[in-house]
Amino acid sequence: MADGVDTRRAGGGEVGVRAARGVLVSRERRLDLRTRAAAALLQVGGRAVLASHTAALLFGCTAADAGEVHLLVGYDRPVRRAGGLVVHQGLFEEQDVVGLDGLRVHAFDCAIAELLCRASRRAALACADQAIVLSEEGFRAEVLNRILTRRDPRGRRRGEILLLLATGLAESPAESWLLLGFFDDGLPIPRQQWPVMDLEGRERYRLDFAWDEARVAVEYDGHAAHVDRAEADAARQADLERRGWIVLRADADDLREPARLHAEIREALRRRRFAA
Repeated sequence: MADGVDTRRAGGGEVGVRAARGVLVSRERRLDLRTRAAAALLQVGGRAVLASHTAALLFGCTAADAGEVHLLVGYDRPVRRAGGLVVHQGLFEEQDVVGLDGLRVHAFDCAIAELLCRASRRAALACADQAIVLSEEGFRAEVLNRILTRRDPRGRRRGEILLLLATGLAESPAESWLLLGFFDDGLPIPRQQWPVMDLEGRERYRLDFAWDEARVAVEYDGHAAHVDRAEADAARQADLERRGWIVLRADADDLREPARLHAEIREALRRRRFAA
């Protein structure tokens, strides 16, 4: 047994729970990502590699989908989708496979490029933002090269556009999603984490999104970051307004229905005679 995974069925008593065909995992680790990933590799066998969302998660992208294990196999391996397992068929080079905790994982730049081209746009952008922070300088160029040279041309243009939007400055997936919404609705792309300085040149505030020439900003009120901070947030907003900023608030409702927020942004930019 390794990583809580055993390929044998228990005899005479239940010592584990079934994670995949012919694979048992210890009950206390059945929800652990690495354990589920190891079980999926055992089930499929051969040269299968953990890819897409699962690879991104293993590299540290918490915005990726953890609900299912994603595997990449060659076209010569017909594998049916099973519960909790998504199998992608395609070509990959063994040199693009890395070992993480004893698991075969598609390289980070490969995984992010695939997400940008094929996965949910929201998840893909949020993962790309996180990946830029987690990686060394030059990672964006590596991902772009993967997009432009991928054998399957589908999604290349989409991947390029999403990578252009990814800055690594989003402080949460929600901020990545807001930026994608601005782009989709044809709004000018704002600056992210824009510093507001005082007369002595010291940074007073940092705005989530700013159309700096028009002095229009959007601040995202995530519940965890703003709980018990209503008074401080109100004082901050009042001070920014005294400094000439129009500050609009966004919350989780605006991620679901962005029309109100986008209309307020357009109106604020119009008031400042800034084309939107």
